[in-house]
Amino acid sequence: MNTPVALAPRDSNWLTQSGSGGWIVAAIEAGGGQVVDEAEAEALIWSDPAAPDRLRATLDAHPGLRWVQLPFAGIEAYGPVLDHDRAWTCAKRIYADTTAEHALTLTLAGFRDLRTYLREHRWTPGRGRNLRGARVTILGAGGVAEALMAMLHPFDCELTVVRRSPHPTPGAARTLGLHDLAEAVGQAEVVVLALALTPTTRGIIDRSALAMMRPDAWLVNVARGGHVVTDDLVDALRDGAIAGAALDVTDPEPLPESHPLWELDNCLITPHVANTHTMLKPRLAALITENVRRFSTGDDLLGRVDPDLGY
Repeated sequence: MNTPVALAPRDSNWLTQSGSGGWIVAAIEAGGGQVVDEAEAEALIWSDPAAPDRLRATLDAHPGLRWVQLPFAGIEAYGPVLDHDRAWTCAKRIYADTTAEHALTLTLAGFRDLRTYLREHRWTPGRGRNLRGARVTILGAGGVAEALMAMLHPFDCELTVVRRSPHPTPGAARTLGLHDLAEAVGQAEVVVLALALTPTTRGIIDRSALAMMRPDAWLVNVARGGHVVTDDLVDALRDGAIAGAALDVTDPEPLPESHPLWELDNCLITPHVANTHTMLKPRLAALITENVRRFSTGDDLLGRVDPDLGY
């Protein structure tokens, strides 16, 4: 018998942007599931990355739902909804390599001063520096950090990882805890943000942290805009306290057209495109298929979320 699985909400903007919901239905069915109404379902594939109130109402109305799959890796909006009454999964790790690839792209663009070159209309003197042998600090030790470390290996970078608990991280020369943030960012030529957004990590890069960084250092953020105190970053970039920032995420987001970050020569901005819809659809479909299969057989689900940690 096929496992009864609900897909909701059917009217989410994200689902519409990604094309019809047929690809998610196909993914559910490929895993041995059957799409039914919430009242008949045991599991719920939630299709909106930013509708926690609607999800809470759905769960309250249908307490028999035993597993919820969230569509993205960053699920900070759903922190208040997470509970211990059911299993929760998200898309963490399945987008790791594409996000890491974007982080590497932004780092190289910053080091090679591409923003300045792209604005020129004449031949100008050479600028920039090499990434090879650079000291790189990565905040976070999840899938993005793992993928990025592998990509940086050919560059012979000296890698430091900062994580909640300083257990040794394979591939890193050293692993430090959050309490060692000053040491970790103070020696780095590149600081990459690749960690979950939680109350502990919100605003972790503020005026104090920026002041600890080297004047030739670049800040690269492919995690969440809320990790950075934006006004403090604007001041640091204007004052030349750091060499530059390359941001795929911002706070606020989308970044208003009048925001001063757009005008800074030492700031690179991409519009949260480390994972586009084209990139994510086949990966999310494969995850849904596998997790529906695992749910029906009682195997461990992929991308399990810890409700206490929020990721």
